[in-house]
Amino acid sequence: MADEGLSVTRRPFRARLDGWLERHAQVCVGTLGRLYARPIATLLIWTVIGVALALPALLQVTVRNLEAAGPGQGRAYAIDVFLKPVLGVPQARQVADRLRERDDVARVELITAEEGLAEFRLRSGFGEALDALTDNPLPATLIISPSPNSTTPAALAHLRDALQALPEVDQVVADMQWAERLQALLAAAKRISNGAGLLLALAVLLVVGQVVRGDIETRRAEIEVSKLLGASDGFVRRPFLYTGFWYGFGGGMLALLLVLGAVAWVSPTVVRLAALYGSNFRMLGLPISGYLSLVASGAVLGWLGSGFAATWRLRQIEPGL
Repeated sequence: MADEGLSVTRRPFRARLDGWLERHAQVCVGTLGRLYARPIATLLIWTVIGVALALPALLQVTVRNLEAAGPGQGRAYAIDVFLKPVLGVPQARQVADRLRERDDVARVELITAEEGLAEFRLRSGFGEALDALTDNPLPATLIISPSPNSTTPAALAHLRDALQALPEVDQVVADMQWAERLQALLAAAKRISNGAGLLLALAVLLVVGQVVRGDIETRRAEIEVSKLLGASDGFVRRPFLYTGFWYGFGGGMLALLLVLGAVAWVSPTVVRLAALYGSNFRMLGLPISGYLSLVASGAVLGWLGSGFAATWRLRQIEPGL
């Protein structure tokens, strides 16, 4: 009997849920059909929303590549460690192996004294003068690339002091001023990206709200009749909510395509530029979560913009007024 009682109480809820889902599915498909019936206007609205969403996303791509081009390519934050001249190659390799075990070190490149002298001979043009030297005056050098989490000025200063304290080290050279400037540039770029995102999100809300408000005015007579027959504001508002959702979703998809296209278009030029500086850097786009959030944010903004506009306008429309 208890099971029968439970089954009786569950059936009405399941029926109500199925009916609710069916009504929403009908409205969702119906509003998409309305947008399909006016393709030019829908495409224009999608373009406006897509461009508004793509601009801050492209700024985020720029910031992400600036961050990757710094610690990811080594030389931007590199620390040059000159070992004492008395150290031989085996001792220098041991020091390099110990430093590779540090958490704040991503890469260690060893340049022996002989390799340094050969490179200097090639680049300086003083080959004959160097032949007169009886001893190699250049020490072994370690080029330390910090890990991505250790590129702040404070972390670089801590790493520099730790390297200078090693007994095998003669001198440490780190361009702290450059690191501070780059960090300040990245912080400013992030602020600009976030600010632009907020402003353009507001613009999407206003655009969708204004478009939905126009749709409400064109269907004013239909709305008055529905309210006269007892329809609630929530029932009348539902198709406009889905209209805003489809506007935002379509704009988000277009923004995704714009970002992907921009990254693909600029990437070959960035690769050629990096190759001129001896780097194998490859341009990064947004992560998968970034692209998904781009589409999701468009849909949410469209839903909210239409919800605000429809709620405010429908309260002012009453039968006979």
